[in-house]
Amino acid sequence: MVQKVKTVPVAFSGRRFSAAEIELIREVVSDFCGLSLTEMARTICELLEWKRPNGRLKNHECRLFLEKLSADGRLRLPTLRQSGPRGPRVVNFTANGEEQEPLNGSVSQFTPLSLSVVRSGSESTLWNELVERYHYLGYKVPVGANLRYLVRSVSAGQVLGCLLWSSPAWKIAARDSWIGWTNEQRSRNLQLVVNNSRFLILPWLRVRYLASTILSLCARQLPADWKRLYGYCPLLLETLVDAQFRGTIYRAANWIYLGETRGRGRMDQHHEAHGRAVKCIYIYPLCHDVQRRLTQDSAPRWIPWEDA
Repeated sequence: MVQKVKTVPVAFSGRRFSAAEIELIREVVSDFCGLSLTEMARTICELLEWKRPNGRLKNHECRLFLEKLSADGRLRLPTLRQSGPRGPRVVNFTANGEEQEPLNGSVSQFTPLSLSVVRSGSESTLWNELVERYHYLGYKVPVGANLRYLVRSVSAGQVLGCLLWSSPAWKIAARDSWIGWTNEQRSRNLQLVVNNSRFLILPWLRVRYLASTILSLCARQLPADWKRLYGYCPLLLETLVDAQFRGTIYRAANWIYLGETRGRGRMDQHHEAHGRAVKCIYIYPLCHDVQRRLTQDSAPRWIPWEDA
């Protein structure tokens, strides 16, 4: 006689799924095995009301969750239908991303600066190429809510850098201690924290105060851009900086240094991913009294600059 595996709750991407919800997911996977993984994820999101604040389904996160449940042996996914090339996404190098002649000076020579939200097409291709070529972490497909910027000098008419803002780390001891929230409050309000996961100044630029000026411009523009995309305004920015870079530009832009990570991955919920590089933790509040707002029992509402 085969013993039935007990279903237990599972936490993933800021949500805790009850045993009953896990059972429902298993039933959908079993009963609708003819669907593609994307269609299956959309169906589950609709049944469980797993949505962003703007009403969009979290189908990308759901796909990753299904893959995790399958890897953990909690369910068996059907054989994936071949719908295109498999493996890592290839970023092609073109003449548009080639290194240019060195530029030196002060940021005043390149202002005004503009941050343009990257959506698709040629700008997306250029952003991917620049990050893959010149950022030490390279390009990876972002998970969850995210926003990419191309930084341009309006006067000079050229691209100066790239930024990626994405979902925050699930747990960071120093950050969580600074906020003072409970596990329940973190689970409910974590989406109000946004992570600066890529910041690239093109390597041929030697422009004083450029990086800190860009960060300050981001802090003013990001809340409205994020709300247009996802229907809510973030309250806190965070970043994890490799120790070799020391975080000088974040300090110059008045970000707050909180300490170092414990060498685990950003989404490590069970203290299993040891041996990773230790990172320096920086945060930047986007409103007054951010700790009180993030520890509210109901979702905090905030309009950018209402405290000004």
